[in-house]
This record gives sequence, C-alpha cells and structure tokens, in this order.
Amino acid sequence: MKITLITVSYNSAATIGDTLRSVAEQTHPDIEHIVIDGGSKDGTLDIVREQGQRVSLCVSEPDRGIYDGMNKGLRRASGEFVGFLNADDVLADPEAIARMASLLERSPQADALYADLVYVKADDLQAVVRHWHSGVFARASLRRGWMPPHPTFYLRRSRLADIGEFDIRLRIAADYDFMLRCLSRPDFSVVYLPGILVRMRTGGASNRSLQALVRKSREDLGAMRRSGVGGIGTLICKNLRKIPQFMRASSQKTG
Repeated sequence: MKITLITVSYNSAATIGDTLRSVAEQTHPDIEHIVIDGGSKDGTLDIVREQGQRVSLCVSEPDRGIYDGMNKGLRRASGEFVGFLNADDVLADPEAIARMASLLERSPQADALYADLVYVKADDLQAVVRHWHSGVFARASLRRGWMPPHPTFYLRRSRLADIGEFDIRLRIAADYDFMLRCLSRPDFSVVYLPGILVRMRTGGASNRSLQALVRKSREDLGAMRRSGVGGIGTLICKNLRKIPQFMRASSQKTG
C-alpha cells in the first residue's frame, strides 16, 4: 500500500532535517514523500537535497499560505492514502507508517485513519508537554468538541473528489474544517490506530498571539456551523478538551 506524506515548508532549515530523517527511517517500503516549499531563502532546499533520501518530489515556488501548499501536495499525490507531516514535526518511530498501513490493509472499508499525538518542546523532541489521546470515534462526539489531531489524519485519496480541498480563505482552522467535512458525513468510515504516530513541536500558528487565538476560535465556529455539528457550546467543549491532555503529559512525567 502506497502512503503519501506531504510536508509543506517555508524557511524551515532549523527543523526539516529531523522531519526528513524520521521519514527516511521508516520500515514501510512504499512511501511517497512530497515536499511543497513556499520559496525558502534559508537553506531549507539544500537540506532537502542532502537529507531527503525518500523525497519523491520537491516543488519550491511562492504560495498563498500553508493551506495553499497543502492543496498543491494533494494534487500531486498518488498514494492510496494521503496525510501531512509538518516541517517541524517527526514520525514517532520507524514503525509508524508500517503500523498505519497494516491497519488500513485490514480495514478495506476505511476512508481515513487517525492516531494519537504528543506535543514536545521545540528544542527537545523527547520532552512531552501535552499528550493528545484521541480514542475511538463516534460521530456524536463532534458536537462535544472532539476532533483527531490533523497530523495523524490520513485520508483515502479517492475521497478527495467529494470532500474537496482545504479552504484557503481560512488562515488557521482549514485543517479542522477539512476534517469536519470528512467526519460529519454519514457515509464516511474512519479507523483509530491506538498509540503515538507523530511528535509535534509546540509553538504553532494558532497559539502565537491573542489575535491568533481569537481568529482560530472564529474560524472553528464557522466550520462547526457549516458542518452542522454545533455552535458556541461545541467551541467551548473543544477548548476544554485540551486540559486533560496537559494533565496526561504531567502524569507520564511523574509516573
């Protein structure tokens, strides 16, 4: 089973080497790794050339933001399932994609797969600060603010025809909007892979400022209403769900 990983980058020289190494170490033999770069000026492309042993395609050109880059990657993907690995994140271990492919091969009805994720310190990929335990999906849980971590979400590529691409009018929450469009469909089947699939560095765009948090909340709310899963109550629940993730990470350190 071919799995496509798309990495969108822009001036990511400080971190993309870790990302590339985590893909190069994967034991699964059939990986298509696509790098969509926004025209980096800091040596990102040199690192891709030097360390991207499993990079199938690298495109570098100006874009209209990260979601535009993601859409470019989707249009070039040829794997049966496709997902995203951020330029500052890493796959959890060398068996990550193999575990995912094995479950998908045993689940021919699945339209998508998701797993667990840990947030780690920007300067220490082993220092966990938040553990996102996804759990088994139930469509009713969308109204209670549940969502899987987008970096662990892999979609059957053939479903893109009816799901559509990322909405580039959204600056922060297009990934949430995209997953809601998938998961809110009554004909959509998804499987959960227990265990950590991705280690994600802290410091994402949605948490950089109060203005970003406000914008993200506004975009989240719009996505909820368009998908018919809820409103203000769902937004509040979605934000409250983050609290146990910090508590779980704390218990792991002390336990």
